[in-house]
Amino acid sequence: MLERAADAMRQYIDAVATFEAYEEALTEAAQVRGGMYWHKGPESAPNAVYLVRTSPGGSEKSLGPRSSETEAIYASFRQRKESAEQRLDGLKTALVKHKRMNRALRVGRVAPLIVEILNRLSATRLGEHFRVVGTHALYAYESAAGVTFDDAAVATRDIDLLWDVRKRVAFATALNHVDTSMLGVLRKVDPSFRIRSSQKYTAVNKDGFEVDIIRREQVADDPHPVRLSADEEDFWVVQAPRAQELLDSPQFSAVIVATNGDMARMNTLDPMAFVRFKQWMSTLPERDPLKRRRDALQARVVEEVVREYLPHLAKD
Repeated sequence: MLERAADAMRQYIDAVATFEAYEEALTEAAQVRGGMYWHKGPESAPNAVYLVRTSPGGSEKSLGPRSSETEAIYASFRQRKESAEQRLDGLKTALVKHKRMNRALRVGRVAPLIVEILNRLSATRLGEHFRVVGTHALYAYESAAGVTFDDAAVATRDIDLLWDVRKRVAFATALNHVDTSMLGVLRKVDPSFRIRSSQKYTAVNKDGFEVDIIRREQVADDPHPVRLSADEEDFWVVQAPRAQELLDSPQFSAVIVATNGDMARMNTLDPMAFVRFKQWMSTLPERDPLKRRRDALQARVVEEVVREYLPHLAKD
């Protein structure tokens, strides 16, 4: 494990500040999506004019007849919308510059595909229903601590996404707004993703990279089995032992950087929850010996990072 070089650390701090401002700007812009316009009243009231709010989906809602109040609403909306668009455009330009600097200073080392997937989940508002668990969580921890883990600790060809079955209705609503399946979301990033016929909770692309979607073991009225959409080709989510503990752990979030300079927010587990889980996995006699050794290594290095660089997250 190595500390990040000073120039790379400064660049990361500056890039994250811009990225977080961009996230805030996206939230502000979402509040003024759609539009407003003045609409003439019916023939029975030809002199009447009404303020109408339009949604991005095309629906309309009357906000009332023209008055000092609705004129103020219209003026405020137009000002907020213009301001939000200008701020968003400016931050997009700034992010392009930071991407170049990230690449030049070798700030990032995450595979670009991972960043693209996380950004796609964020853009579709599906990201809040998943946590990254497993090996890729280490990239969030090392980014927050300003260190670089040894390659042996982070080597992997798959990403594990923990889905919260308790929020399945909200997830289905969000997925319906995207008008696709979960596999379809991944295919927007890489069209070669396919569900493995022998492992329905796994999608694999042409390069052999895999995305696994897991859930807690069935309790109470949890449905089982669960397919993430009505699409027959979509994920069937697999139950994972002790996944409930991971859902109950505090969330940890950090901005990660790809080797090409792009950035994304990764939502994952509290580092010490990760340590405890990996320590447990390293003791499972039925688990592959090579994976058990990697589990133990990951638990050890993450605990070391917490003690030395993120002491506020240590739990005695």
